[in-house]
Amino acid sequence: MPKDSHDRILVTAALPYANGNIHLGHLAGAYLPADLYCRYQRLKGEDVLFICGSDEMGVAILMRALREGRTPEHIVDHYHPMIRDSFDRFGMSFDYYGRTSSETHKVTSQDFFRTLDEKDVFKLKTNEQLFDPEAEMFLADRFVVGTCPVCGYEEAYGDQCEKCGSSLSPTELIDPRSTLTDATPVLKETSHWYIPLGDMQPALEEWIGTHPEWKNNVLGQVQSWFNDGLKDRSITRDVPWGVPVPEDVAARHGLEAEGKVIYVWFDAPIGYISATKEWAQEQGDPGRWQTYWQDEDTKLVHFIGKDNIVFHCLMFPAMLQAHGDYVLPDNVPANEFLNLEGRKLSTSRGWAVWLHEYLDDFEEATHGADMLRYALGTTLPESKDADFSWDGFQSRINGELADVLGNFVNRTLTFADRFFDGQVPPLEQPTDTDRDMLDRLREAPDAIGEAYDQYRMREAIYETIDLARAGNKYFNDTEPWHTRKEDGPAAGNTVHICLQLCASLSVLMEPVLPDASTRLRDMLNLSGVRPSTPQDDTPDPDDDLIGWDDARHPLLAPGHALGTPDILFEKVEDDTMDEQRDKLGQTDEDTTDTVEDAGYAPIKDEIEFGDFMDLDLRTGVVTTAEPIEEADKLLRLEIDLGFEQRQILAGIAEHMAPDEINGRKVVVVANLAPKTMFGLESQGMVLMAEDRDGNLALVSTDSEPGSVVR
Repeated sequence: MPKDSHDRILVTAALPYANGNIHLGHLAGAYLPADLYCRYQRLKGEDVLFICGSDEMGVAILMRALREGRTPEHIVDHYHPMIRDSFDRFGMSFDYYGRTSSETHKVTSQDFFRTLDEKDVFKLKTNEQLFDPEAEMFLADRFVVGTCPVCGYEEAYGDQCEKCGSSLSPTELIDPRSTLTDATPVLKETSHWYIPLGDMQPALEEWIGTHPEWKNNVLGQVQSWFNDGLKDRSITRDVPWGVPVPEDVAARHGLEAEGKVIYVWFDAPIGYISATKEWAQEQGDPGRWQTYWQDEDTKLVHFIGKDNIVFHCLMFPAMLQAHGDYVLPDNVPANEFLNLEGRKLSTSRGWAVWLHEYLDDFEEATHGADMLRYALGTTLPESKDADFSWDGFQSRINGELADVLGNFVNRTLTFADRFFDGQVPPLEQPTDTDRDMLDRLREAPDAIGEAYDQYRMREAIYETIDLARAGNKYFNDTEPWHTRKEDGPAAGNTVHICLQLCASLSVLMEPVLPDASTRLRDMLNLSGVRPSTPQDDTPDPDDDLIGWDDARHPLLAPGHALGTPDILFEKVEDDTMDEQRDKLGQTDEDTTDTVEDAGYAPIKDEIEFGDFMDLDLRTGVVTTAEPIEEADKLLRLEIDLGFEQRQILAGIAEHMAPDEINGRKVVVVANLAPKTMFGLESQGMVLMAEDRDGNLALVSTDSEPGSVVR
């Protein structure tokens, strides 16, 4: 069950891959929501530890290094500081930002691996895999190409033929060759450790069942994996880059550890633990990490994007349960995907907004980082995919930060400066309107805080700006420019209450607008507010600092001397937005990877328009999806094309469960010659999209069945 009471909160944000820069999709998925949550909790006086770091052990990093003739260390040493510095400029309030290439991480991962092996959690399996005799290394699926046994395509990869869509294994390829040396690989026996997720499924289901409050998108994806049945998953690899398998563990089984590494999705979440250890060492208290990871009064929260759900809700919890010494996640509030200007983000095509570029472009703007935090925070894809646009950005900044918040602050402070000698006037015989506004202020911290506590960040931001909007309305309704001549105390009441609203807003908007909040407090000459950033000492809830809950009460005493009024936010001009739009689709060597550098399959040879028109692409609806006995990678689909039913075999069983596909609209190649596999005829091909990590997603359309896709 969720922890209603706890002594501390441990927050992690998904480790970014040290193979490229940070863009808006990353920020919207895991990082900004996590920072909003942590800053809020610190203002509440909670003991919060916020952990992140660079994930530096993936195969894509090795592939890029081999292509470029560099070492993987060169790749990660280039991107790690760029990512870390961009986060810092954006205002991310990590307590510690580590990296998985550190010695501490290596030791921590190996110790974790060793403990599970000693408890006989793993299964050890031996089979034959392709080996490059020239490179002297086993070949991962994407390091092998050859002729597809189904359609004869000569450039099929070891995991899938991109021409006919068949799901393959490297040993099925005809005339396979290594992408590293072009050598003909040989079969060589190798052994690997597997984590038996199928055996662990009952315990995982029981645990997941105690968290009905989790997001629907998270529970739905997890349930689909349960419905399909979890399977053994290999957690070691034969590649030269990664955390080495401990020699003593290999020796225990009569194996050689040389050349074997721990699978990146086993070691990466352990990076949260190793980074916490490094933080504790920096604090001068090396054992303190255990308080956060092994004390049952810790509330553990993982902020991730939807593509990491299976690893944080199934694989890592299974590892933690098997180990036995660690707390399990209290929540995993995963966000959906962020689109850009109505299109999916594409780093290879330059259709992205890079954080470091944005920060450079808006360096001279007043609170440039805050502007992006606000505009993105109001667009977070919390329950479904969302779209970021520069028109929307401009509207948020000009219409809300400048015209609502900035206008309210400026008119209040300038009025106090001109007509009340720059001091807070007293509150005398307040009217019902005055009291209503004070009631609204009294309720605001609870309403905003509840949204943050429930991971509804957009709602929290809306509630915050609505308080400023209510302040503007109150200022207009009470007309102090009139009452100051006719009823001085009434004008004083208006200014008093509006100044109290400004002071409270300087606390309540701190999670999303940390720089602007500090500047507003300078204008108000307000000090002693509890910081929302990491501090060396554990906070004392009873200290004298002004915290979140204090914002429900007036924070400025009558007669308090104010600072100098100033413009809080400037408006963004049209030409600035035009410049940002013009950059979309552009690429350069330092900000956007080429297709292959980014880990994607290379662009195929150019074809004529007529070649494409020969394809008959149709919309269909999947009416049946079921596994095929003895074909682990295939699903048998029955698809309604409107005018007829088709049976199609799709190599997607390792990527999605049948329940995820049933009822989905798909795009089918309807004029592909039938092929027989495992005794079943496949009458076409379902189009799929494959990301750089080899994950597949259905290509879909909203058209009716039978519609031609052009």
